[in-house]
Amino acid sequence: MPVWKKSTHIGRITYLGHVVGRDVQATLGPLASTPLAELVCTLDGPLGESHGGHTRPSCSRVSNIYPRDTTIANTRQLSILSVEELAQIAADMGLASLDPALVGATMVVEGIPDLSFLPPSARLQGPDGATIVVDINNRPCTLPIAPIDQAHPGHGRAFKAAAKDRRGIVAWMEREGTFRLGDTLTLFVPDQRAWLG
Repeated sequence: MPVWKKSTHIGRITYLGHVVGRDVQATLGPLASTPLAELVCTLDGPLGESHGGHTRPSCSRVSNIYPRDTTIANTRQLSILSVEELAQIAADMGLASLDPALVGATMVVEGIPDLSFLPPSARLQGPDGATIVVDINNRPCTLPIAPIDQAHPGHGRAFKAAAKDRRGIVAWMEREGTFRLGDTLTLFVPDQRAWLG
């Protein structure tokens, strides 16, 4: 019996981006991504991506589990946001829209409700079988302040509060493949009841 059930929700990819290595970021500004027409992903994540790799050094998000810079499995290979939640973030910041490149998005998806709270371990599968595993919802940080301020002077500091509970998810690759603009993503969710703890 399958452990994941196919949902009725189908998303559509509206943005793909690539965050360059940290050394190059120093000249471009922190976190900003470069738009792409397609994103080639291996089991280590998007090719040449700053957040890619099989492992990563632990950060403040897991500081209650590991000392900083402990080598751990990389479950943060992709940063995926929602068209609908980005629109809400922009409105709360007093902007007509917010370019996902400014917040370092790897992918933006339209049509999946409450994307920031997809259950951990849910799968998003593309047309060629490339499959993403949801780790957990992303938490807003201060890194997008500088790129946002460059594009919208004085608005960067509003991002963290506006993005609370809308920052999307972090995820990792379970099956490699290629994602393209306009591709559909099928959502599979764990077939289990909610934890009662």
